[in-house]
Amino acid sequence: MADAFAAVGDAPYRGVSFWLDALVEQGLDDLTPRPSLEGDLDADVCVIGGGLTGLWSAYYLSQLRPDLSIVVVEREIAGFGASGRNGGWCSALFPQSSAALERRHGREAAVAMRHAMIDTVDEVGRVADAEGIDCDFVRGGTVVFARGEAQARSARADVAEAARFGTDPVELWEGDRLDRFGVSGLSGGSADAAVFDPSCARVQPAKLVRGLARVVEERGVRIAERTEVVDWEPGRVRFRASDGATGTVRARHVLVATEGYGAALPHVGRRILPLYSLMIATEPLPAEVWDEIGLAHGETFSDYRHLLIYGQRTADDRIAFGGRGARYHWGSAVKPEFDRDDRVFAHLAEALADLMPAAADARITHRWGGPLGVPRDWHASASYNPANGVGFAGGYVGDGLSTTNLAGRTLADLVLGRDTDLTRLPWVGHRSPRWEPEPLRFLGANLGLTGIGLGDVEERVTGRPSVAAKLLGPLIGA
Repeated sequence: MADAFAAVGDAPYRGVSFWLDALVEQGLDDLTPRPSLEGDLDADVCVIGGGLTGLWSAYYLSQLRPDLSIVVVEREIAGFGASGRNGGWCSALFPQSSAALERRHGREAAVAMRHAMIDTVDEVGRVADAEGIDCDFVRGGTVVFARGEAQARSARADVAEAARFGTDPVELWEGDRLDRFGVSGLSGGSADAAVFDPSCARVQPAKLVRGLARVVEERGVRIAERTEVVDWEPGRVRFRASDGATGTVRARHVLVATEGYGAALPHVGRRILPLYSLMIATEPLPAEVWDEIGLAHGETFSDYRHLLIYGQRTADDRIAFGGRGARYHWGSAVKPEFDRDDRVFAHLAEALADLMPAAADARITHRWGGPLGVPRDWHASASYNPANGVGFAGGYVGDGLSTTNLAGRTLADLVLGRDTDLTRLPWVGHRSPRWEPEPLRFLGANLGLTGIGLGDVEERVTGRPSVAAKLLGPLIGA
């Protein structure tokens, strides 16, 4: 099983993402793995997965109950998965819109979920400040550009929905309010707009997750890295260390926090589909280029195309830019070679140049990617069964940088039997249907991706909402 682990050398885990590379380059973290588990172990809580869900759960459990013995078991290193690779948006976005939550759970529940997500953005910033985690947190909001009439319709619908649910003042920008942006397709006319949502912060995600790992260790939580979980059942987690040695963690509470990587585990399987999202980062851009682009520090950005893109201005003045488009792999396979796809990287570079022409000549210095965890109904969940002590959180569909914090606080309350506002949120106890078996899963997921890509072409040509995206998007939950 040696090939299950990333290669190590003078700089372990270099190349996983720009964010992790930056820690090494800046002398902040050499990413050396913590020791693996050796032999059997008893603990009160065993957390499977050393990403943000698992670490936030450990953080709040250790805060509420310092007497608990907690062990976090991670196959690679803390932050190896989506937590150290994502776009760096700490946002109030939840995979299900407020309108969709209202249809499923009622208006009161939908409003409560939206406000909980807004509060979560501030909570991440509060903890980072209190614990000395310097993660480049700046609450600058998100600007979502609408280029053309079809996108402008979506923008206006989003602003109307936000107003209905009484959340932060989400604003529609039109006319001369767009003048500061060097974004192609924005003329200030009636077919162009932008939506500004203040409930988002720019974050360097690897700094956050690696800093949080340090903090929970200081609280007495044990983090065992390069320790692969091969199976679990209530009260027991079986593992294999990097040297091949096996063992068992016996724990009253077992929390599963594996996101897209959990698809290979027998008790997750078809509950999660690993869908790849890839990213690029430019060289640092000079001030005059940023003046032309018009984005301030702390602002994240996207547009209203169906094949999602997302970006941020980093603390060192790069553009970190990502998007969907990589295909789903047969049997929910997750392999290191899937993290890179030259076709998708080329598409991202072209999309960035098209969106922000001032950055068209910028050199691309980093390319990386990884799988998201996608439930069949696009509905993230957090759950805990007090009868057997097993908890689960995930299915964030790329909105996990903030939602993981809400999950950690919620799981802590559920494990400790606390009846709180968090444990009454509508995602608690939600169970998504399983994805279809192969080959239906492969055909449907990739046809859905093709459909939403064609939808963008259709809207550019016709100026009307896409029929293809409407018909084929539901195949992947969109």
